[in-house]
Amino acid sequence: MSGKEASMIRSARKPFAFKRVLTGRGAMAAIMRTSAAGVLVMLIGMVSSIVTAHWFGVEGKGEFAAIVFWPTLLAGVLSFGLPTSLIYNRRKNPGQNAEVVRAGFLFQLPVSLLAGAVAWYGLPYWMGNYSESIISIARWYTVLMLPMLLAVGLLTALAQSMENFNLYNGLRLYVPLSNLAGLAALWAFGLLDQGSASLIYLGTSLVVIVWSLYRMRKQLAVGWFGRFSDRKAIRSLFGYGSRVYGVELLGTLYGQCDKLIILALLSPRAFGLYTVVYTLSRVFNTVQTAVTSVVFPKVTGQDPSMIVAKVCRAFRLSFALMAVALVPGLLVGRWMLGLLYGPAFLESSTAFALLSLECIVGGGSWVLATSFNAMGRPGLVAIRQAIALALTIALLYVLAPLYGLNGIALAMLVGACSRLVITIAAMKLVFKTPVASILFDRGDWRFLMGRLSRQS
Repeated sequence: MSGKEASMIRSARKPFAFKRVLTGRGAMAAIMRTSAAGVLVMLIGMVSSIVTAHWFGVEGKGEFAAIVFWPTLLAGVLSFGLPTSLIYNRRKNPGQNAEVVRAGFLFQLPVSLLAGAVAWYGLPYWMGNYSESIISIARWYTVLMLPMLLAVGLLTALAQSMENFNLYNGLRLYVPLSNLAGLAALWAFGLLDQGSASLIYLGTSLVVIVWSLYRMRKQLAVGWFGRFSDRKAIRSLFGYGSRVYGVELLGTLYGQCDKLIILALLSPRAFGLYTVVYTLSRVFNTVQTAVTSVVFPKVTGQDPSMIVAKVCRAFRLSFALMAVALVPGLLVGRWMLGLLYGPAFLESSTAFALLSLECIVGGGSWVLATSFNAMGRPGLVAIRQAIALALTIALLYVLAPLYGLNGIALAMLVGACSRLVITIAAMKLVFKTPVASILFDRGDWRFLMGRLSRQS
């Protein structure tokens, strides 16, 4: 065979090799599929944000965003680390699968009912800048949506622990896709308002939950009304959950404190502007979110040195990829902000740039934090989160009154940088990992090319 013929054969095989990368079962294939699903979720979220911004206007967009905000916040606060603990325990102790699944779901049911009652009476105090009708919709929506979001958290964790990333991505994708279709139908029939849109969100979430329950019916056949026979499994579930809960609670508060400040201090118009640019900026976190979702269940239970090596490599590759995409992404994003949302939203373009950079830096810090969680040491990440949260909240209260949305975005960026610096310092102190090896390794490119070629 001549060199020319061999080259032609290799070129012809490239599309098939890429297809095998996407359809394979390895970590690289899972990351690429999860990244692709993340891109679709982001695009659907952007389209939903665009259409609601046009249909509701800037102030109406802020009112609708305030309605759907509360159950998302409360679901993060009330997870108690159980989704992450479910992954950890199912991977580390496969014999305890049925007990930990049943305990997780049964615990969240009364929690959601109690939290719904508290939210019902508490929302009017926090939403003092909003009309009574919007507050009423927010109360009903929070009470009904909260148990569904807690269930979705456990179902996605169960899918991850099974390494069924197709189901995991389906759970992430079908809810926003169904929401968008429902909003379009309401608009077409002239029935779209904040109340009907909230009802659509409730209905589509319920349908997707029923679908996922059917898909995982074998894993969920755990004897729901029987007695718990393995108390050690229950202690393990809640023991690890309590340790990782501090990390996740601080992460939730860090991710939502900006919106809480806007709800309390600024107008619905400011909240509408901020939710638009925040949603648009999350596009830059797609790859890193996928890496975190795949790497954690893959490395849990492995040798500590192997965990650190794999997590650092995942951090370097994902961070480099998103950093390269940042500059053209900012240029395109600002153009899209004016084109798709309208001139009224261009006043938030500086906040968009700051939040985009914050997204990449914060996403990188979460990838590195995976190493602590995978080795059962989430307390170190909790300390990091506490320091960054305190710094961010202090900056928010100082900068928000002075600079508005730009001040809030700047405070978030400073907080993300502090999380990354603290995480790198902790890895050096605890794991004795050189800072240079965390940030750079000339073998990364060869590793990536080797993994891609291995799929061919």
